Amino acid sequence: MTDPSPAPVVPHGRLLVVHAHPDDETLATGGLLAAWAASGEPVTLVTCTRGERGEVIGDELAHLEGDGPRLAAHRETELAAALRALGVQDHAFLDELPPPALPPAALAARYEDSGMAWVGAGGAGLSGRAGAAEVVPPDALVAGALDEQGSRLAELVRVLRPSTVVTYEPGGGYGHPDHVRAHQIAMRALELASEPSETSPGHQPADVWWTVVPAGVLRRGRAQLVDAVDAGLVPAGPATLVDPDGPLPAVAAGDHAVVAVLDARPVLDRVEGALRAHATQVHRLVRVRHSASGDDHVLVGAYALSNDVLVPWLGTEFYARATGPDAGPSQPVPSVER
Repeated sequence: MTDPSPAPVVPHGRLLVVHAHPDDETLATGGLLAAWAASGEPVTLVTCTRGERGEVIGDELAHLEGDGPRLAAHRETELAAALRALGVQDHAFLDELPPPALPPAALAARYEDSGMAWVGAGGAGLSGRAGAAEVVPPDALVAGALDEQGSRLAELVRVLRPSTVVTYEPGGGYGHPDHVRAHQIAMRALELASEPSETSPGHQPADVWWTVVPAGVLRRGRAQLVDAVDAGLVPAGPATLVDPDGPLPAVAAGDHAVVAVLDARPVLDRVEGALRAHATQVHRLVRVRHSASGDDHVLVGAYALSNDVLVPWLGTEFYARATGPDAGPSQPVPSVER
């Protein structure tokens, strides 16, 4: 559901964004990261894994698929280029953050991509739902100890003292196990960070947001994409289109009230540059020029991931207030204008 009067995002203080893999930061929150960085306010991104088990688009780099270390190294370079495009200068992988006070044998040396499998009816991606892979590597993010992972991030929260923390809603966008775990890590970290550590005072950010898309907006974007393909504005090629009335992913299916809205069109060139940087993961990227009237701004373009399902690129990002006992303060947020 959508709040009757969601507020425009106004950057204020440090933003901390938590994502699962390289490319997620751009696909889910690219506009927010670019707008916050452009405002001059500090921005920090934490990425939980390096995407070792991702599929690879294109013949030139196809040899990287299945070679976890080499693909991870390459995706690190893609992420660095994407962050340059977005203007984000402060980034860390979760396993690079200082570990909690646990015996060395209990600490993970590296958190790896857990992999995923599409579930539900239709081809890959058409159900909007993913689940666990058939085989999960022993060092997978989902196999790690949540308290260890949360403790690493909690200390960063205490030190940086962000005003706003952003991550996935509980369903992880579309159910990818690493996205779900990244949500759990962020929420556990906020719970832990509210209490002091041996070296840092506790901190509770004023805003804790989950990235969401209202169901009606996503369906309108899908319908506009169909129209754009029919009008020859977007070349579909062999890609598959999603039925506007088809199943919704978790990011659009939850009953989360939107409290903050970002018009990403002013930073769209930055977001486009970041999307193009993730060449092993994103292709068929195209911009669509619309007038500023009506709902035309919902669709600004389209792209496909490795499943070759063409999806709408939306010009607006939506954020819901985190809910639950560890969601932080419930008073009106200072980083939005009403």
